[in-house]
Amino acid sequence: MREVYACSSITLTRLRIITSAHSENQPAQAVKSAGFGLSISTAMVVGTMIGSGIFFLPVSLAEFGSLSFGGWIISASGALALAFVFARLNQWQPGLGGPYYFTREGIGDYPGFLVAWGYWISIWVGNAAVAIACASYLSLLIPALDHPVAIASTALVIVWIFTFINLMGLKEAGRVQLFTTLLKAIPLFLFGLIGLGSIEWQNLSYIPSQESSLGATVLASSALWLWAFLGIEAASIPADNVRDPKRTLPRATFLGVAIVAVIYGLCAMVIFGVIPNSELASSSGPFADAATKMWGSWAGYGMIAVAVISTLGALNGLILVGGQMPRAAAGDDLFPKWFGKLNRRGAPANGIVLSSALTSVLILTNISKTTVGLFNFSILLSTTTVLVPYIFCSAAAFRLQQGQQENWPLFSRFIFALAFLFSMWALGGSGEEAVYWGFLLMMFSVPVYVAIKGSKEE
Repeated sequence: MREVYACSSITLTRLRIITSAHSENQPAQAVKSAGFGLSISTAMVVGTMIGSGIFFLPVSLAEFGSLSFGGWIISASGALALAFVFARLNQWQPGLGGPYYFTREGIGDYPGFLVAWGYWISIWVGNAAVAIACASYLSLLIPALDHPVAIASTALVIVWIFTFINLMGLKEAGRVQLFTTLLKAIPLFLFGLIGLGSIEWQNLSYIPSQESSLGATVLASSALWLWAFLGIEAASIPADNVRDPKRTLPRATFLGVAIVAVIYGLCAMVIFGVIPNSELASSSGPFADAATKMWGSWAGYGMIAVAVISTLGALNGLILVGGQMPRAAAGDDLFPKWFGKLNRRGAPANGIVLSSALTSVLILTNISKTTVGLFNFSILLSTTTVLVPYIFCSAAAFRLQQGQQENWPLFSRFIFALAFLFSMWALGGSGEEAVYWGFLLMMFSVPVYVAIKGSKEE
């Protein structure tokens, strides 16, 4: 059980949503009816960033004490810099596929393919961990599920329920995304806001002794925080399905990041202020433990339910991505055309079903406890691949800025550079082994790309 929690803690916060709705075969009325407004677009950002990991993150941060809030400031600032990048890109030239589209337009076909390739693999790999995280949270409410076989079986059921929802069309998936985001964001905000009255300030001011310097300690904590801010690009993906994208997407991106930053800050303050550091370091569910201390056992179970809803909502969007991202690349002849075919509800059924099938295979490998280590590593690997688009998009922003009317061009370039450096630092923070294998995974895209381009020229 502890291993499953460890897996879930590094999963959803590193993961991000990509939804697209563009294809030569898609009816125009389907696109129009699925049009996302500010609320759903913002829900995509918030719903992606807030996942299973935040519910366990305070345990990882316990060793840093109150210095963790310095890391929160750094990571929140980096997230806002990336939000600025995506806001500008969407304001200038919104397009299907978000990071994939910006990379292809700003740098070229192969970098665009590389982004789509990495995203797609990271999504179906990460979905397995998200589903298992959800099942593990459910086992706290239903003790009969607290067994590896039961958890894996429950995860499979969850995956295919949301696969069916996504096969019903983008409009239905968007509504589920908004609903689940509200069900987790509002309780978390209230938890942080109301919980401020229960803080014991001596707990909050605790600073453990550190062998490293103050600056190094703060940077180490920010390396943990930054995973909780991944998903900034979520609103930019379904640009073809967003009403007035040049106006809606920048607002949704900044609003989503701001909402998440506030929720994270409030919740962390309450947890660090309510639970003594010595207890927090060994907690198996810090949000539930803090809620139980403040309001009783019913509140603890309530926070577990919020964690379940959080993972369900994120999984909904991630399954959507499993079909939509390759569909975007297929529309540009950079993925097999098979991924671009739509069912009668306008959903890319082939890509969705294939992604969910691959996710199911990974879930089944987690039935044996001996595979948990390998499974955890696959999540780290998928996380490495999804940081690459941030680097490409930050670089592409310099290119796409040319010819645009900018009031403060030098300021924009400074923020682009800051976002690029932050993304590089985040990639380095994922670990040498993960970066090594992530690079090899990216290189496997070379023969795939050559084969696709060769078949196109025949």
